[in-house]
Amino acid sequence: AVIDMENMDDTSGSSFEDMGEMHQRMKEEEEEEAEGEAGAGEEEDGEFLGMKGLRGQLGRQVADQMWQVGKRQASRAFSLYANIDILRPYFDVEPVQVRARLLESMIPVKMINFPQKIAGELYGPLMLVFTLVAILLHGMKTSDTIIREGTLMGTAIGTCFGYWLGVSSFMYFLAYLCNAQITMVQMLSLLGYGLFGHCITLFVTYNIHFHSLFYIFWLVVGGLSTLRMVAVLVSRTVGHTQRLILCGTLAALHMLFLLYLHFAYHKVVEGILDTLEGPNMPPFQRVARDIPVVSNAVLNTTAKAIALTL
Repeated sequence: AVIDMENMDDTSGSSFEDMGEMHQRMKEEEEEEAEGEAGAGEEEDGEFLGMKGLRGQLGRQVADQMWQVGKRQASRAFSLYANIDILRPYFDVEPVQVRARLLESMIPVKMINFPQKIAGELYGPLMLVFTLVAILLHGMKTSDTIIREGTLMGTAIGTCFGYWLGVSSFMYFLAYLCNAQITMVQMLSLLGYGLFGHCITLFVTYNIHFHSLFYIFWLVVGGLSTLRMVAVLVSRTVGHTQRLILCGTLAALHMLFLLYLHFAYHKVVEGILDTLEGPNMPPFQRVARDIPVVSNAVLNTTAKAIALTL
C-alpha cells in the first residue's frame, strides 16, 4: 500500500509538472504570436511612412521649383523696372519747358566762344516725330495721291523715325571725328527739336497749295531751325574745317529732307505701292462697245460653216 501511494504520488507529481510545462509553452506561443503581429504592424507602418516620406519629398521639390520660377519672374520684372527707371530722366519734363524749347528751336543764338546748352531730354523730340507722322498722313489724304491699304502709317513712321535716328547717329559719328563736344542723347534732342520747323512748314503748305508759299516757309521757318542747330554745333566744335564739315552736312540733310517730304514723298510712296500691289487699275465696268469689222467677218464665216455642215 505504501508502494502504491508512493507510485501515485510520483504519477501525480509528474502529471502536475506536465500540466505546468504545457501551460508555459502555451504562454510562450501566445507571446511569439503577439510579437509576430507587432512586427508585421511595424513593417506596415514603415511602408506607410515610406510612402509619406516620398510624397513629402515630391511636395518639397514642387514647392522649391515654384519658388525658383516666382523668383526668376520677380527678378525679370525688377530688371525691367530698373531699365525703365534708367530712361525716366530723359522723359521727366514739364509742358512749360517743352513749349519754351520749341520756341528756342526757332531762334538762332550767336554764341561761339562758349558751348551752348542742349536739353538732354527726348520727350519733346519724340512727340515732334509723331506729329510729323500725323502731318504726312494728313497730307496724303488732302493731296491727289490715291491711298490704298489704309493710311500707310507704317511708311510714314519708318520715314520719320528713320531720318531722326539715322541722321542723328551719322551726325554723332561725324561729330566724334570732328572732336565736337556733344553726346548721342543731345544730338537726338537737337535734331528732334529741329523738326519743329518742318512740322510748321508741311502743315501750312499741305492745306494751302502754293509753291511760292512753300519756298518762303522753307527758307524762313526751315532756315531758322537749321541755323539754330548750326549755331549750337559751331559753339561746340573747335576748328574752322571741322565746323564747316559738320554744320554743312547737317544743314544740307535737314533742308533737303524738307524738300523731299513736300515734293517727292507721296510720289515715292505711290510708286512703292504700284510695285508691290500692281498698278492702280480702275474697277471693272460693263460698257457697251462697238464690235470691230474683223470680229463681224469672223462671226459671219463661222455661221456659214455651221450652216453648210448642217
